[in-house]
Amino acid sequence: MAFTAAIVGRPNVGKSTLFNRLAGRKLALVDDLPGVTRDRRVHPAKLYDLRFDIIDTAGLEDAPAVSLAGRMRAQTEAAIAEAGLVLFMIDAKAGITPDDRTFADLVRRSGKPVVLVANKAEARGAQAGMLEGWELGLGEPIPISAEHGQGLPDLREAIITALGEERAFAEEEKPVAEEMPLVGEDVADTDDEHVPAYDATKPMRVAIVGRPNAGKSTLINTLLGEERLLTGPEAGITRDSISVDWEWRGRGIKLFDTAGMRRKSRVQEKLEKLSVADGLRAIRFAEVVVVLFDATIPFEKQDLQITDLIIREGRALVIGFNKWDRVEHPQQLLAELREKTERLLPQVRGVLAVPVSAETGRGLDKLMDAVMKAHETWNRRVSTGRLNRWLEGVLARHPPPAVSGRRLRIKYLTQVKTRPPGFVVSCSRPDAMPASYLRYLVNGLRADFDMPGTPIRMVLRAPDNPYAGRATKR
Repeated sequence: MAFTAAIVGRPNVGKSTLFNRLAGRKLALVDDLPGVTRDRRVHPAKLYDLRFDIIDTAGLEDAPAVSLAGRMRAQTEAAIAEAGLVLFMIDAKAGITPDDRTFADLVRRSGKPVVLVANKAEARGAQAGMLEGWELGLGEPIPISAEHGQGLPDLREAIITALGEERAFAEEEKPVAEEMPLVGEDVADTDDEHVPAYDATKPMRVAIVGRPNAGKSTLINTLLGEERLLTGPEAGITRDSISVDWEWRGRGIKLFDTAGMRRKSRVQEKLEKLSVADGLRAIRFAEVVVVLFDATIPFEKQDLQITDLIIREGRALVIGFNKWDRVEHPQQLLAELREKTERLLPQVRGVLAVPVSAETGRGLDKLMDAVMKAHETWNRRVSTGRLNRWLEGVLARHPPPAVSGRRLRIKYLTQVKTRPPGFVVSCSRPDAMPASYLRYLVNGLRADFDMPGTPIRMVLRAPDNPYAGRATKR
């Protein structure tokens, strides 16, 4: 992108609304409650013919550095340092407040080009508040309505004036990235023995999920080696689902931090419902999902419900037992946890479970190795020839049962998709096939084709009857 712009200002002036408008999508959570945004979010933006990166930030508040508001302010200051242009936003309807004056001085001291944006200019009486903006000494206030999209041409001209045309329209040359396939995209059903090799260089998407205060943001900060996300002892700090680009051993990875998910009966407030919905959207967009369990209180009911949701969505799954530095008898507890994993999650037998400490960084290399292995398994494809040679041995050892006095017959087995692996079983009377026999086939596929811990889809289909529809001859 040509440049990066950070939207800053006190809480509830409409920063996230403008961010969504410029990004062209409703990415940031928006609510009438002040202080919704906490982490800074970066996304490509478009303003007519201008192309740039936009940063949404938390509302600036005058608070001690150790408090939550103080840590949010530190994140905003980091965004200002990272940006090449600052969009300082005020509420034209409310006018200038003492906090606006304080933070205008902070922005001025940064030395960055500044555009003063007077939002909510469509409101009655907003003209007086907009004119008060001259007192900040940041230049002419640009009246806009982020909610209704008014005033954006004037904002474009102000940005070009602040940066200069050469910098505003500069194009950064980037290598053309290969288009990533959709999650769950079907693959061609080929009968030959050739199966494409796994490509370990393609970028991948990894979401970190779990209950509140499980250490998700701390884990991502430790992986990145910087305080990119807001963390602290308070539960439920993260609200938006934040994506961060990262590279591990030369492979591009997009990490998604998500809000903690409580039990549905406890989620009452509209804002928390929006946060959970944002986290669920991140799960559907991801390829591998790491579920963080608190090792001191693992396998709560909500942990199992989150894991079951990921399995039903068909994502590659890795379990991380976090806060391992607080465990007193690690070997004994690890054996117990792995036994519980096998017993409580039989639908993903063999799922990879790794003890980690997000705070100290212990076990993170093993966790990422597990993520890579889970992604490879999730993309695995087996040729039809190998599958049917395997099926012959399975049917010889344990044929399908007889239902209502008639033996069920399986004709053939083929894989029709990956991400996750999906198979079609051609058999007589699909509606009569017992679920226990399908589990037997799935477990056999896991063991014999090295597909532990990944969701496997199995669909039954009756073979085409060539005589169907013909009249009976006498």
